[in-house]
Amino acid sequence: MTQTLTLRERIQAHYESLSLVERKLADVVLAHEKDALTYSATELAALADVSKASTARFFKRLGFADFQAFRQHLRDGVAQPSPLSRMAQKGAHGSALQQHIAQDTQQLQTLMDAVSDQSVQQAAKLLAGARRVWVVGYRNGYMAAFYAQALLSQVRAEVHLLNDGAGEDAELLAEIQRGDVLLAMDFRRRTRRLSQVVAIACDAGAALVLVSDARVSALAARAQTLFICPPQGEAIFDSYVGAISLINYLATTTLAHLPKKARARMAAIEQVHAQLDDLEPSL
Repeated sequence: MTQTLTLRERIQAHYESLSLVERKLADVVLAHEKDALTYSATELAALADVSKASTARFFKRLGFADFQAFRQHLRDGVAQPSPLSRMAQKGAHGSALQQHIAQDTQQLQTLMDAVSDQSVQQAAKLLAGARRVWVVGYRNGYMAAFYAQALLSQVRAEVHLLNDGAGEDAELLAEIQRGDVLLAMDFRRRTRRLSQVVAIACDAGAALVLVSDARVSALAARAQTLFICPPQGEAIFDSYVGAISLINYLATTTLAHLPKKARARMAAIEQVHAQLDDLEPSL
């Protein structure tokens, strides 16, 4: 079975040879084809009222090594539309201001429904207790990475932006050790470089906190904590208000795990600002 076949074509090619149980599962998968990435194997099995073992056999019958290989196949087939392609679909005028704000508001609501405080506490504990914190994000993820490093470096020492533009990626990656944490931003249109950096960091023993728009990926499989911030697909340019809000709250929660150290560090930073006299007074 070639990788070029769509999911529907794979199922159709095998459908006649499937057992009744497997056909039930095939029908469920086809019915949820557009949002199949959002379901776990357990959830699909429950929808079809079949066992987990039957689900595993079904995906192997389709030519996948396991369920994760099936999900990666779906993810690989999801288009990453460029702003140019969306502009061609929508025209150059975009949407009204009210619609734009409504979409961002919906993104924040989706974030609130998708992210638990327990997962934030888990990530904050990792960030607070790490030997060093490394932050990385390319292309659309760079803004969120820069913001995360700017906030976390006020809370604790040894917070480093891996892709800071100095071209010293290899030198910085070579310093990552067990006990470190990598905070990575993974947004479409993603680069291959991010997967390489994450692999090097995780292989060196670092824990991974991942902020992503993809629930299923090779990166997500390696994450100790995963936060999903789906972009709003209707606009020409993706919006990241959800990711920025999450990072702000994550930094605040990390501070709460280091109250004395964070207060002392922030006081020292303010003292240096006073010595430099580099900040304009508030209006």
